[in-house]
Amino acid sequence: MSLLTSGVYRAGFVNSLEVSLEASIIPGVIGLVVAYALASVRHPVVQRVVASASAVLANFGGVNLAFIFIAAYGTTGLTTQWLSDLGFNPWNHGFSLFNFAGIVFIYCYFQIPLMVLVVTPALAGLKSQWREAAEGLGAGAFTYWRRVGLPVLAPAILGAVLLLFGSAFSAYATAEALTSGSVALAPILIGNFLNGNVVAGQEHVGYAISVGMMIILLVTTVFYVLAQRRSQKWLRS
Repeated sequence: MSLLTSGVYRAGFVNSLEVSLEASIIPGVIGLVVAYALASVRHPVVQRVVASASAVLANFGGVNLAFIFIAAYGTTGLTTQWLSDLGFNPWNHGFSLFNFAGIVFIYCYFQIPLMVLVVTPALAGLKSQWREAAEGLGAGAFTYWRRVGLPVLAPAILGAVLLLFGSAFSAYATAEALTSGSVALAPILIGNFLNGNVVAGQEHVGYAISVGMMIILLVTTVFYVLAQRRSQKWLRS
């Protein structure tokens, strides 16, 4: 147990939690804005196209996604070259795909569509009668969202963010292919043990890290289920 609370193993859990928080909050906010814009359009064709694209992008990850981002945003990537031609090279201003921020950046690619998929039904469940009743009582848009809209949507939004957190926390292939294990994350540490990179006397550390991840994901899942139940209670009323 002392090994897990010190050195690279502790850093792995801390880094995984930080990456997961950033890769859930940032895509959560962006995805919520996109989902709200999509719900406001109310055009069936646009909604179907965005929903289909989100479903595809949300399930596209792993090694292929890492290679695509390297080809697009690497030091000699296509997008990097275009920006360099315009006089701005992001790599000269601290940007990198192969560090903590790069992992969060690439995770946003599939986390934002996932947020759109999960939170769109909740936005669609907001009844127009609620807004009409609020307006009839003299409430403006701000008051409606503060007193009605956001309290009703809060459980669904919280559940969606928890889902994004669990998705980012358990992701392995993308981060491993992107950084070659140079960034200490809990899934990468487990992968190192499974690949035989074991120090004498630490053969069971990989299993201990796995148990730690399972506990965190179990707690996340419990809160996600509770948030979903609360959300369904409001939206079915």
